[in-house]
Amino acid sequence: MKMRNGISARAAKMLLGVAALAMLLGAVGAGLHGRGHGQGQTAAHGVVTPLASANLVFDGEPTCLKVARENGDPDIGASTFLLEAPSGCVVPAHYHTAEEQLMVVRGDVLTGMGGMAETTMGPGGFAMMPSKAMHWFTCKSKITCLMFVTFDRKYDIVWAQPAK
Repeated sequence: MKMRNGISARAAKMLLGVAALAMLLGAVGAGLHGRGHGQGQTAAHGVVTPLASANLVFDGEPTCLKVARENGDPDIGASTFLLEAPSGCVVPAHYHTAEEQLMVVRGDVLTGMGGMAETTMGPGGFAMMPSKAMHWFTCKSKITCLMFVTFDRKYDIVWAQPAK
């Protein structure tokens, strides 16, 4: 591990990831404030959840993926989730009506989107999937992958039809 100005490359990468995550969450928060308080889009109070307190649970398909709702109400509007995927976990091709933003916190995530080449993202990696854009991902690292995802409106999911 190389040292640069007293900071290891790994530490610098981690700091970059944290800074990028803070910017993403700030942008999402700023976007929510512009939508009006009457739509249930913004909490009347702040939200602080230490990672150790995140309530990660299995929530349907795919069975390897754990989720924790961090903010918002996915049944009526914008929301933020923490996702945990063990090594080898595959989330098959699907899309959402909402725009999705994904940021990798830990691990290496191979992600793909219709019309684009697949890319492996490490900590701090970011992807934005427009409304109804087919996309997929796989945790490719030996360690469990941890990601944040945000949706800009009510959550839904449409799985790609398997080839016959």
